[in-house]
Amino acid sequence: MVYDMPSLLPPGTTPVSRIYYEDWNIKVVDREKTGCDNYLSPNRRDFYKIMFMTSGTGLKTMGNHNYYIDERTILFLHPNEIVCWRNATPTVGGGIFCMFKKRYLDQHPSLKLIIDRYKFFTEKKILRLSEASATMIHRLLTQMKAEAAAGGELAEEAMQAYVQLILVESLKGTDYAPASEITNDYRHVYDFFDLLEKETNLANPDNPIRMRTAKEYAEKLNLNPNYLNGLVKKHTGQPVSVLIKNRLLEESKALLVQTNWTLQEISRIIGFADQPNFSQFFKKYVGITPNEFRRSPISPDYEGITQPEEKAIVV
Repeated sequence: MVYDMPSLLPPGTTPVSRIYYEDWNIKVVDREKTGCDNYLSPNRRDFYKIMFMTSGTGLKTMGNHNYYIDERTILFLHPNEIVCWRNATPTVGGGIFCMFKKRYLDQHPSLKLIIDRYKFFTEKKILRLSEASATMIHRLLTQMKAEAAAGGELAEEAMQAYVQLILVESLKGTDYAPASEITNDYRHVYDFFDLLEKETNLANPDNPIRMRTAKEYAEKLNLNPNYLNGLVKKHTGQPVSVLIKNRLLEESKALLVQTNWTLQEISRIIGFADQPNFSQFFKKYVGITPNEFRRSPISPDYEGITQPEEKAIVV
């Protein structure tokens, strides 16, 4: 099984797409330009993602199932999905990705209606396309890219119409990609990330984060801390403590950008007894203070910051 293999990631790195701080509603990008390295994305996003694959193969894990992905496949990733990808070929495959924010879906009820009616992103997650449908979807996505590049007041309106056409076309002459159960090892890794997400994604002044150590998570999962740490590091290249730290930083950034809560309130939510310790923690790993980040969340040094004694984490 692929997941029994050692991690192919450089030690200390887990490429994770975390672009919800940027101000956009919908975008279309080429797979070749963004790259498609091995990664595990444990955190929630605030955008939906349609992945149209035209070449290249790999193993996608979504939730508790593995899917072997090859050419002419379309994937619908829900914002809350925990996903992992392993390349089966040495080069990046072809394809086009479309991402749109939750707020964009709320602004276009007709798009939301078709997603809900046909259960895209929930029951329909991975579909293998007929050659004719794959050709049509590639054409539609190419036209979407041109529409986005042209811009204008009606660009986003036009793009949501293209998304609807893509959804309808994906239903023609398709079948579901067969799923296999994940290994027991990976199930423990999944359970850890699931628990980490549940602990952090509802954090607020009345529900602060309480678990902040590897030992606490291992106890909650009824696992030996060293055993859990070994499994997680095997699949992600990082120990549990680093992943917890990164998740706390992610939530800190989100709260700083998306709320008007004071630094003292955010410090308590993240699990710190006082603001100075939180500010010291944040600046140590992000490179700027929480106040500086709040004033300029999309600074040039925001993504790919080199952290002391660790490899850079793409967030």
